[in-house]
Amino acid sequence: MLLLLLVCAVPAALAQLEESQSEDELDLDLADFDLDITPRRVPRQVKTLLSKETKPHIQELTIKTTIISRYAFTAVYCAMLNRHSAATEGVFHFQIPADAYVSNFTMIIGGRVYQSEVRPKEKRVRQDNGKPKHKESGDASPQPEVEVFKMAVNIPGRNRAVFLLTYEELLKRRLGRYEHVTSLRPLQLVSRLSLDVSIIDHSVIRDLEVLPLRNGKTPAKPEPPITTAIKHEKNVCRITFSPNIVQQAKITTNGLLGDFVIRYDVQRDMGIGDIQVLNGHFVHYFAPKDLPVVPKNVVFVIDTSASMLGTKIRQTKDTLLTILKDLRPGDRFNFISFSNRIKVWQPGRLVPVTPLNIRDAKKFIYMLVPTGGTNIDSAIQTGASVLRDYLSGPDASPNSVSLVIFLTDGRPTVGQTLSTAILGNARSAVQEKFCIFTIGLGNDVDYRLLERMALENCGMMRRIHEEADASAMLKGFYDEIGTPLLSDIRINYTEDSVQYVTQHLFTNYFNGSEIVIAGKLTNQSAESLHVQVTASNNDKSIILETDVPLRHRQKETEKHVKEATAAMAAGAKAPGSGGAQGLGVALGSIAEDFVERVWGFLSVKEGLRSRLRSQTSKDREDHTHQVTNLSLTYHFLTPLTNLVVEKPEVLEDGSMAPAPTVKPASGEAVSSANDLQSDFEDGNSQLSDTKPGSRASSPSNTIGKVEKRPAKKSITVSKTSADGDPHFVVEFPLSKLTVCFNINGEPGHVLRLVSDHKYSGVTANGKLIGAPAPPGSHKQQRTYFSTIIIVVDRPRRAYIEVTPKKVILDGRDRMVLPCSSTVAVDSGALSVSIVGNANVTVTVGGNVSFVILLHQYKNPAPYQRDHLGFYIGNSKGLSHNCHGLLGQFLYEEVGLAELPAEGDVKPSQVLKVKGRSVPVVQKSRRIYSGTQSVDCWFARNNAAKLIDGQYEDYLAPHMFDTGDGPHGTNSM
Repeated sequence: MLLLLLVCAVPAALAQLEESQSEDELDLDLADFDLDITPRRVPRQVKTLLSKETKPHIQELTIKTTIISRYAFTAVYCAMLNRHSAATEGVFHFQIPADAYVSNFTMIIGGRVYQSEVRPKEKRVRQDNGKPKHKESGDASPQPEVEVFKMAVNIPGRNRAVFLLTYEELLKRRLGRYEHVTSLRPLQLVSRLSLDVSIIDHSVIRDLEVLPLRNGKTPAKPEPPITTAIKHEKNVCRITFSPNIVQQAKITTNGLLGDFVIRYDVQRDMGIGDIQVLNGHFVHYFAPKDLPVVPKNVVFVIDTSASMLGTKIRQTKDTLLTILKDLRPGDRFNFISFSNRIKVWQPGRLVPVTPLNIRDAKKFIYMLVPTGGTNIDSAIQTGASVLRDYLSGPDASPNSVSLVIFLTDGRPTVGQTLSTAILGNARSAVQEKFCIFTIGLGNDVDYRLLERMALENCGMMRRIHEEADASAMLKGFYDEIGTPLLSDIRINYTEDSVQYVTQHLFTNYFNGSEIVIAGKLTNQSAESLHVQVTASNNDKSIILETDVPLRHRQKETEKHVKEATAAMAAGAKAPGSGGAQGLGVALGSIAEDFVERVWGFLSVKEGLRSRLRSQTSKDREDHTHQVTNLSLTYHFLTPLTNLVVEKPEVLEDGSMAPAPTVKPASGEAVSSANDLQSDFEDGNSQLSDTKPGSRASSPSNTIGKVEKRPAKKSITVSKTSADGDPHFVVEFPLSKLTVCFNINGEPGHVLRLVSDHKYSGVTANGKLIGAPAPPGSHKQQRTYFSTIIIVVDRPRRAYIEVTPKKVILDGRDRMVLPCSSTVAVDSGALSVSIVGNANVTVTVGGNVSFVILLHQYKNPAPYQRDHLGFYIGNSKGLSHNCHGLLGQFLYEEVGLAELPAEGDVKPSQVLKVKGRSVPVVQKSRRIYSGTQSVDCWFARNNAAKLIDGQYEDYLAPHMFDTGDGPHGTNSM
């Protein structure tokens, strides 16, 4: 639902562009730039920069981030204006953190919506020359700390384009703080630029800090950027940054403002950590404090090949000298330098931290001289051998933490150069006795080799690209791993109470970091969950355990979610553009399932790591399949998926080509080109435009590939639906069966589709309209839904009436919305999103949604009537007592049995439903406007025995009736 809100809320902000008074493209009116300040206050230099700009102008760039319990969801809205009469290429690009996943991308151009779709990557295809046809991104290419999402598209003359990008990330705790970074690099001055970050946490937020813009310049004062406003309450913080165009120009005139950086931490209690429970999932944050430091045994393996000459070796030496000062008296250490030769500072041993040893180590560091090639294999084996020999000797402390820190700026050029052999030799040398932490310095590094080496040996890898402050990043990385507090951490939960738990065994825990685990609860009605943490600290073992009251935690988390939703709703009501308010409304729904999305995010990350560590092709294939499925479920753009999107076709005269039409099959309606595709189980909604022959540009390789989507019309929501004549389809996921039936009603009949008034307060009724049967049909007439009514009575009574031509929303106020427009309206109790001439989505309370397809005919035959299709998108908020023709099946399980053959009669199939036996035959049904076929077991005779009671029990006296369902299941 979240993505649908994003798509539908924005078009309301798209105003029609006024015709320019001058036909001369060079005679630009300053009003075209839609400045948020009085034009006469704009300095002449800024006016000159704007008037010389030939590419489309960014009128608005709005970025909204909501961080709920360290899970950050960011939505970017960019409105770009082509001021010229000819079509011009506009390029939307945005830097996202390397650990984040894009979860949606949408373009709105010329009033049409072009929605992305995440698809599995195709397998590599070997060409005749043996080279892969499609190279998987990131295999051996340098990957920076950020990735650039980029999309180029032709914008029609005197028109504007809107781009919507969303991405998600779990913030990592480093050095005792979470850091959230937003890139502000639009490459031009922006008329309206705003950044809004809301932080909502279960724990008290502390140590909040907004840094100066990070752009390579040293600020005069270490204070937040100009116009930054901070509102800090106990569990909620809101930070806004909105410089006008003049204030932007004072920072820089090229649009490269820099990174907006927020740091904070949360208050922690000693013990088991913070566990949150929501909708059958849990997330466990564990970050103990005030523990004694564990001694460490560390071997530094430093690249001194010729490519390190100059700045690299100088910064590396500075960092190593600083690290020497931070070594503790209980630590042991050694240095190894390598090029084509290996030099060990103290052969065969690790030395304690004494003034004499520190002095000698400084001499060794000072004498490092870059020369020769890069023998990575021998360097790793030598470092591992030195550390392994020490650990097997008499001086080794049993509870110390051991690690190799390996730094290189290049690829292997001397000795063994094959990556698989180097990795195998490293595993053999380490023997699972310690960890390897790798650092890649510069842009000519085999990052895949370093990452696999770290992952296979319980370490981490850090990239430091060419233009970065290597000294600060090297020191920061060491600080992260330089203070071990625990080793051999194991976190267990009640056996048989949880499943699909993410990583719960950890080699080390370092001060200032955090362990995050998520999983699914097998029994949501269980009273408690037993949690046990075991670990080693210095010379003793630690055991922490407690029983977590699940229902209490569920209520606490739900309260926390309500606070987050209220905070986001308040932000959405703040004055601003339509796009900004649309983002605010859309972000409100991320809270509903944030715990599950944390689990999905961590599961994808863990699966990719396991895939990278795979030793066999079967293991790799298994992990690939698992991660791909998770990526599709949560609509994540990962290394195993592509982002597929159509692009508009612009004619030579600068105008947009007309929308294509799709010729309907016999008896089918023509839907709009903007057909809805959504998977409400994930909370993802997608819109597509079927533009044949269009092409899409790619984001950078580190993001994933954007491809042309084949022309198609489809919708993917729940199969549980009533569409067409009407044909009912019911999906039973637990039974892995789909059942279908027809209802042969009379024109004017009102059918109860969903009846849950007494419990959730939701009712859905549909009214039938008649039409003559087409020539050759065995039927005398057909019936279709002409009107759908959805009534709610909580927190107050409201309703939505949908017909093929209009939508009536009676909530706070009564509104009539044409179905030909694309708009989103939230009345509090109900919200409605219309995709023009395609579909209507009705949402109740964030956990119930219905999708109503609009079947409209341009030139109807005598037997064709405009009608509606009714699909259940999200039924989580409906009770187990829900009834109605569709509602009664939402929580049921059915079985399929075969009756034995008797005489000449063939064996027949029966469904077992609530103890009843229903004869069925196998059929195929067309759903989603005929774009998909579903195999189902068909029950004859108006669903006799399949449904409770008789067909007549489901007739309502009028459209707004919310009275008793069959057998009194929903009495008032």
